[in-house]
Parts: sequence; C-alpha cells; structure tokens
Amino acid sequence: MSRFLTSIHKMDEAELNTLKRRIDIATAVAIFFIAILIVRLWYLQIHRGDDYAQLSENNRVRAQDLNAPRGNILDRQGRIIITNRPCFNIVWVREDAPNPDVVLKKLSRILHEDISVLLKRIRSYADHPRYMPFRLQEDIDWRTLVYIENHRLDLPGVRIEVLPTRDYLHGDLASHLIGYLGEINEKEMKKHADGDYDLGDQIGKMGIEKIYEKYLHGEKGRKYLEVDVHGLEQKQIKVRKPLPGDDLQLTIDIDLQETAEKAMADKAGAVIAMDVKTGKLLAMASTPAMHLEEFIGGISTVAWKGMLNNPLHPLIDKTIQGQYPPGSTYKIVTALAALSEGATTPETIVYCPGYYSFGNRKYGCWKKTGHGPVNLRRALKESCDVYFYQMGQKLGVDTLARYAHSLGLGSKTGLEMENEKSGLTPTEAWKRKRYNESWQDGETLSVAIGQGFNLTTPLQVCRMTAATVNGGILFQPQIVESITDPDGKKIKQFEPIIEGHALGTQEDLDIIREALTAVVNEPHGTGQASRLKEISVGGKTGTAQVIHLSKYRDAKPEEIPYKYRDHAWFTCFAPSENPEIAVTVLIEHGGHGGSAAGPVAKQILQRYFAKKTAVAQKLQP
Repeated sequence: MSRFLTSIHKMDEAELNTLKRRIDIATAVAIFFIAILIVRLWYLQIHRGDDYAQLSENNRVRAQDLNAPRGNILDRQGRIIITNRPCFNIVWVREDAPNPDVVLKKLSRILHEDISVLLKRIRSYADHPRYMPFRLQEDIDWRTLVYIENHRLDLPGVRIEVLPTRDYLHGDLASHLIGYLGEINEKEMKKHADGDYDLGDQIGKMGIEKIYEKYLHGEKGRKYLEVDVHGLEQKQIKVRKPLPGDDLQLTIDIDLQETAEKAMADKAGAVIAMDVKTGKLLAMASTPAMHLEEFIGGISTVAWKGMLNNPLHPLIDKTIQGQYPPGSTYKIVTALAALSEGATTPETIVYCPGYYSFGNRKYGCWKKTGHGPVNLRRALKESCDVYFYQMGQKLGVDTLARYAHSLGLGSKTGLEMENEKSGLTPTEAWKRKRYNESWQDGETLSVAIGQGFNLTTPLQVCRMTAATVNGGILFQPQIVESITDPDGKKIKQFEPIIEGHALGTQEDLDIIREALTAVVNEPHGTGQASRLKEISVGGKTGTAQVIHLSKYRDAKPEEIPYKYRDHAWFTCFAPSENPEIAVTVLIEHGGHGGSAAGPVAKQILQRYFAKKTAVAQKLQP
C-alpha cells in the first residue's frame, strides 16, 4: 500500500511540474497580452488622448469661417457707390455624403448644371480634407435656395452658405476704376500667405478693389456649431464676429461720373475731370463700361469671350491704358516752348496759305484755303497747323520734348492704378535707339502738331491742361481721398502731391490761357460747341489722325470705315479767369474734336457749376 502511494506521489510531482510550466507559460502569455492592452490603452487614452478627443469633438462640433464684409467705397461727398449684400452659395462637405454620386445627380438636376462641371469642381479640391467644405455654385437664386432648404435630408453634405458680396448701387458706374472681385488662385495665395485667406475666398482682381485689397478685405470671424451624425446643424455653441474692411472715400463725384458715362454711352473713349488746384480726379470714365454684376460668382466663358472680342475693347481702361496721338491739343506744348524759347511773341505774324513747304514736300493745314496772317492767339483759337509747323522747325524735337515732359507727357502720372501706360514723347536719341535711324527734320513738323510718333493718354492730357492754367504746377493725380476704419476713425488722409513745374514763365502761361479762352468764346474758335452762358470756358480741340489714307481725304466721316476714322479730342478748363476744373474728352474714331468731344465736356462743366450754384444757394441765409 505504501509502495502504491509512493508511486502516485512521484507521478503527481512530475505532472505538477509540467502543469506548473504550463501555468507559467499561460501566465506569461496573459501578462504579455495584458501588457499590450495596457500599452495600447495608454497610447490611445494618454499619449493620443487629446488628438482623439479633438477628432471626436470635430465630429460633434464644426467650425465655420465667417467672411468679413468688404469695406464700402464712397464718393467725395460720402455717398456710397459700392457696399455689400448677402450672397447664397451651395457648399458641399464630402465627409457628410455617404453616397456622393446620388447627391451629385440630384444637384445636377436642381442647378441645371452638367454633372461634368460639378465633377471638375470637386476634383479641384481632391487634395483637401474630406471634412473641408467647398462651393459648388455661388450666388444662387431664391427659388433654388428655398428648394434646397426644403430638401436638406435628401441632400446629405449639402448646405447653404451665406456670405457678403458686392452690391453695386449705381450699376456699372466707374467700372474700370472700381474693378471687380474673383476667386483667389494659388499664385495669389502665395502672395498673400500672411493674410486671412483660404481657397474659395474672393479677392480684388482689378482697379481699386485690387490696389486697396489690404484695406478693404477685413478680418474673418468664426462660429462653432454642434452637428448630428448626418452633419446637420443642431445649435450654435459660440461665435467670434468678423471685422469689416476699411471704407475708401474716393475723390470722384457720383454726379459728374454719371454725367460723363451717360454722355459717352454709345461711344468708345475716355473722360477725365480734375481739380486743377489739387490734382484730385472728379470723374474718370472709360467706355464701354464693364458689367460688374457678371463677375459675381465667376464670370461665364461666354461673357468673357464677348468682352475680349468686342471691337470697342471694354476691358481696356482707356483713361490710362489707351495711347493716342494728342492731335492739336499738343499745340499747347508747342506754344509754350515757342514763347519761352523766344521763337515767337504774341505779336509775331505767320502767313498761312493752307500749306507749308518744307524740303521737297508740302505739309497741309487742316484749312485748305489757309488762315492768312495769324499770330499766336489766332493760331491757337483756329488751330492753324502752318503756324505750329514753323514753330516746330525753329525749336527742334528735343526742345519740344523738354517742354512736353515738364507738362507731364511721355511718362506715367503716378496715379495708383495698375498697368498705366507712359505714352511717348519722341526725341532724336529715342529714334536712334528704337530704329537705329537719324531724326529727320520733317518729322519735327508732325510732332509740333501732335502727330508723328507722339502718344498720350487722356489722363496725361488732362494733367497737362491743369498745369497750364494753375500756374505751372504739375500735380500727381489722386483718386482716393481718405481711408476710414469700421469705427469711423480716419486712418489715412491723402494730401495733394506736387511732382514738378512746367517750364516757362507765368506770363507765358497767362498768354496761352487767354488764347485758349478765345478757342471757346470768340468767333471762328474751334471749341465754340462747349461755350457756357454764365461761365467762361477755355480749351483746345484736337483731331488725331489714326492712319494716313489719301483715298478717304475728301470722304464724309460716315463713308470712312470706323477703324480708320480720326480720334476726337477736347481738353478744357473753367472758369477761365480762375480755373477750378479741367476736363478732357477722347472719343475713339469720333472725328472732329470740337463737334464730337466738345459737347461731352460741356455737359460735365454744366453739371459741375450747377451743383456749385445749388450749394451756394443752400448756404445763403
């Protein structure tokens, strides 16, 4: 019996050892897996706890940027030209759409948009997180808005975004000056990397909207919303309001701007009105105007091509980008140079038989029968070409260029607008460099009457006119009066800037000013169509030849193809005895300056002085 117990004891001890080893292994495996579980729990709960808590919070809470209203744009009297209105956009969050193909098909029918267009827009955001909202269509109409709001449950991931967008209270008024907005692109994002911008945001693309973007843009706000599992908003948790952009007060006058654009409604060209004592612009119109509303939400391809192919070139700001021969308006330069250099006096007589013989050719005067004996006053009043041919011959092209430069021709004016052209004031050195040819004396004759290589912009001609009658002061043109922050505090005031002075004495300038007054107010003056009853106006007409075509020499204007017709100029000032305002009108292919451009300038002057009279009467006790 004892032997049997001993045998059992020995067997149990071996088995117990085996069992013990197995238990140890099982315990080690259990401890190993428990350790893994603990480590994993530590990693999830402690090491990555904040991250996952944030992700969980993001599923519950959505942050939305609140775009700031852009600053208002006002005229010189504080009247609003452009403000903001609500714009309703369709926004899609891919993360909230389990069946995107179904949603897209529905949206395609609702928006009457080809599905390929929507897909193209979606692909442009392929590299962005799925929770990031992006716009499928902007500035939808009220009917579409109501339909989508009523079918939100059938369109998961789709919501309506309300943003401020531009409201053009005066239509296309000053469209080239104001400019337009467009969606920011990658290049602009890099340029404004330190700014408050995201893809899809609107940014100034042209004009004042672009140049003063940093003031107009404002600062975004943000709101936090609680959403359910379908991404539908449940409640607003908190909000940080956006800060509106700064307001820009321009120097232009709405009334003068409207008068200018209405007078030029069926014409291509430019109108500039300037305060001669400060250089501030009172009107700046380029026609045809751009349709600013078409740029909201992105301009269509059809509309863009229509503007590109329009023969009247509505995309060009003709006030600063159009370059034209100045025609007889340049005779102001020639007259000042001739007086100052002693090439003539007010009493000097030149005989005009209707042409001037120089070398082996005859240079014709616009009046084929000739003006007979003329002095400086009559030469300017009746725009005698022969008189100024002879002055140009005496002076030479380089002397003419010096006086032209002193009056602001041949260089940019410094106006804060993009793509301003400098025009061209030729010299002997310029031709040698440009064409590797010597200057010909006969070419000086053409330059002296504003033809030949001469090119100017309407703004340059207006500034030249202002400097001629304000004592020779050459101001830098200005278009912004002041900038005001959202609290009404003025943060920047723009004062007049003097860039230089015209060559010549005050006496010389007075002689020319009096002769220009005769252009409008005396018999045979070429600018009589601009005469006012109670205000004395001075000015100079100009007819700039586009191309020399002998076959159309005796043709009526309507018989000449539009693109070959002469440009019409008229530049003027008033009151002539103490000038306040200068107005320059350029009508492309308009024909004669006095009959075509003059009446436009007259309307602007009438509006200016009518307003001034009304203000004076209101101030009287």
